[in-house]
Amino acid sequence: MDKLKVLDSSLVSNYLKGDERCFEILITRHKQRVYNFIFSKVLDKDITEDVFQDTFIKVINTLKRGKYNEEGKFLPWVMRIAHNLVIDHFRKCNRMPKFKNTDEFDIFSVLGDGELNAEKQLIKEQILSDVRRVIDELPDDQKEVLVMRMYKDMSFKEISECTGVSINTALGRMRYALINMRKLIEKNNIILVN
Repeated sequence: MDKLKVLDSSLVSNYLKGDERCFEILITRHKQRVYNFIFSKVLDKDITEDVFQDTFIKVINTLKRGKYNEEGKFLPWVMRIAHNLVIDHFRKCNRMPKFKNTDEFDIFSVLGDGELNAEKQLIKEQILSDVRRVIDELPDDQKEVLVMRMYKDMSFKEISECTGVSINTALGRMRYALINMRKLIEKNNIILVN
């Protein structure tokens, strides 16, 4: 049997019929991508190996219980299991990112993945710089409301009292600030994902 030409679905089917070698081929075929994916999230070799083993134990158990359906492809299914186990790991360790309530709102305090490598740090700094530039281009009244709401976490009632306008006016300014930011991001071809 030419291992390279056999489809994952055939290997799964033959494994379920008792051919253990087929599962070894599946692991060999996909182990590097699954391992690299897990490592990119946890950034620790020992934890990666644990999650990697747990992933394939779960794959075996699911296959043996007959719970795998062939609608999806094998690798994306395995990656989804690995992803869920990575999330479980962070939950157990209480390492899920938490929002830091400070005067300076930083989206990366919510989305950050702990340690940033040099490339991610540069990307983060570029995105923050782009966001600041876009905010600076907003009309003053819109910028004021946006900063109070997003960076200082003020309610629209507080913004209304602070700026001397009605709550509806504050809401309207925020709405226009977001619309204008979208336009500026598109006009300047700014990419806000890393």
